[in-house]
Amino acid sequence: MLAPKGPPTRRSQRALLLLVLAVLSLAAGIGMRDPSPPDEPRFVLAAQHMIKTGDWLLPHRGSELYAHKPPLFMWTQAGAYLLVRDWRVAFLLPSLLAGIATLWLTFDMARRLWNPRVGVYASAALLVTLQFGLQAKRAQIDMLLVLFTTLSMWALLRATLIGSGASASSSRRSMFCMLGLAGFAAGVGTVTKGVGFLPMLALIPLALAQSPLQFMKSAQRPEMATVFLQTLHVRSYALLAFAFVLGTSVWLLPLLIGVVGSDDPALHAYAANILLRQTAERYANPWHHLQPAWYYLQVMLTLWLPGALLLPWLLPAWWRRIKRRDPRQWVLLGWSLLVLLFFSLSPAKREVYIFPALPALCVAAAPLLPGLLRLRGVQRLLLGYTLALSLLLLATGLLGSFGTGRWPARLLADPQFEVADVEAVWRWLCVIGAVGMAGALVWRRRHAGRALLLFSLTLWTGYGVGVLPALNEASSSRGLMVNVGKLIGPTAELGLLGWREQQLLQADRPARDFGFERPVNEQWPDAAAWLAEAPQSRWLLVLADAVSPCVDSSAIVKAGRANRRDWWLLPGHAMRTGCDPALQLPSPVTEREDSAD
Repeated sequence: MLAPKGPPTRRSQRALLLLVLAVLSLAAGIGMRDPSPPDEPRFVLAAQHMIKTGDWLLPHRGSELYAHKPPLFMWTQAGAYLLVRDWRVAFLLPSLLAGIATLWLTFDMARRLWNPRVGVYASAALLVTLQFGLQAKRAQIDMLLVLFTTLSMWALLRATLIGSGASASSSRRSMFCMLGLAGFAAGVGTVTKGVGFLPMLALIPLALAQSPLQFMKSAQRPEMATVFLQTLHVRSYALLAFAFVLGTSVWLLPLLIGVVGSDDPALHAYAANILLRQTAERYANPWHHLQPAWYYLQVMLTLWLPGALLLPWLLPAWWRRIKRRDPRQWVLLGWSLLVLLFFSLSPAKREVYIFPALPALCVAAAPLLPGLLRLRGVQRLLLGYTLALSLLLLATGLLGSFGTGRWPARLLADPQFEVADVEAVWRWLCVIGAVGMAGALVWRRRHAGRALLLFSLTLWTGYGVGVLPALNEASSSRGLMVNVGKLIGPTAELGLLGWREQQLLQADRPARDFGFERPVNEQWPDAAAWLAEAPQSRWLLVLADAVSPCVDSSAIVKAGRANRRDWWLLPGHAMRTGCDPALQLPSPVTEREDSAD
C-alpha cells in the first residue's frame, strides 16, 4: 500500500502548495490576541501554574484544582511557552500544529488507500469544512484530540490494509509497528480527553470485514494497486491493548502513584472526580449540555458545510461501494457511524463531540469528489454556497459600516466594545466577502471548487488577522483589567469574587481568589475578612450580580463591562460592619455561561 517513490509530480506539487496555503491561513493572527472564553483562559491559567510551581501533574484554576479535564493539553501549552516564551503565541500553537498534522494525516491516509490525487481532495475537503477551521484557530482540547484519533486511525489502516506487492515478513513487521502506534495514540488521546479511545471502535467493522475481501482492480485506474485486508489475530489485539495502556500511562501512572502515596483528601477527590464523574457518569448520567437525539444532524448540516451539501450524491455512491464490499469504505464509514451512534446514545451532546469522525469522512468522500465536481448540480450548489456566504459577510460589513441594522446598532451601543474595534470588524467582513465574491465571479460554475477554496483560505486568514484581534479587548477582558489596574493604583491588592478565568489571567498583579466553583455565598465571608485585614489597600472586583447587600452602594466603583457582564470594584471600607454577607445574599451565583466543559 506504499505509494511509489519517484521525482515530484504535478500532483505532489499541488499537495505541497495546498499545505503551504493551509499553514498560512490557519497560522494567520497567531500572537495577535489573548485567550478568550470559552475554555481558553482556564487552560492557560493551568499551564501558567505548571510553569510557576513545577507541578505538572495537578492542573489548577486559581486556588482550586481543575478536575474537569486531564492536563495533557495544558502540558502542550506549557511546553510551547518554554520554547517561544510568549503566551500569546504559545497558547494557540498546540491547536495550530495539531490542525496541520491532521491535514497531513488525512492526505496521507487517502493517498495510501487510493492515490495522491485523492489525498489532495481529502485534505482540501477537510480544510474548507467550517468546524475544522474554527477548531484549528481555537485553543481548545478538541483539535489535539482529533490529531490523536486521526493518527490512530491512520496507523490502524496501515496495519490492516496491506499492499500485495509487499513481502510477507515486511508486512508483518509493518503491521505490528503500526498496531503499536495505533494503540499508543488512542491511549494518549484518551488521557487528552476521555473519548480518545474512539479509534478502537474501528475494530468492529474491521472484524466484520475480515474475509477474503480485495479491492476491485480498475482498468480505468491502473495506478491503483491491489490491496487486501490483513487479518488480525490474538497477538494483534494483545499488542493493541498493551500499547493503549502504555499510552494512557503517560498521565494515569504518575497520577495513580501520587494518589496511592498520599493521604491528602483533596487529591483523592480530584482523582475520583476526573476518573469517574467526568467520564462514565458524564456520559451515562450527564448534568448539562442535554440535547435531543437528532442534535448531531443539525451539527452536520451546519458546521460540516459545505460537505453536507453533497450528501444527496455521496450517500448513494457510498452505499454502492458498501454493497461491493470495498473494505476502505466499509471501515471508514462503519467507524464514523459507530462514533455518531456512541455520542447519540448519551443525553449530553455538544457539536465538538463528533468532530473526530470528520477526517475519516473526508477520506471516504475524497475518491468521489473528482467526479462530483464535474457535475453541474454540484458545481452550482458549491458556487451558490460560496456566493451566499460571501454576500452575507459583505452585506453585514456594509450595514455595520453605515450604522444601519439592529445587530450593528446593538454592537455599537454595547460599552464593552470600542467603536474603532467594531469598525475594524466591519471592514474585515467586507474584505472577506468581497474576495469570496470575486473568486466566485472569476471562476464561476466550472471551477466552483477553486472559488470555494479561495473563500475558505480568505475566511480563516481574515478571521485570525482581523476579526478576533479587533474584539480582543472585550472578549479576553484585557480592556477591563487594564482599567481595573488604573483605578486601584499600582500598589493596591486585588481580590476576585464571582470571577471568570479571563479576569484572573489578565490581572496585572497577583490576585487573591476565594474559589471558582465554590458558591458565591460561601466566598463572601472569606472575601469580607480579607478586605477587613487591610481596608485601605485592598480592593475586590465583583460581578455586578453577585454584590452582597452588606456592601455600601455609595462606595462602589464601576470597573467596566466584559463578556456581556458588568463588573464593580469595592474598596476595603465598603463592607458594612455587623452584617453577614453570606446570609443576606439573595441567591448564590454559580452558573458559568462561558464554560464549554
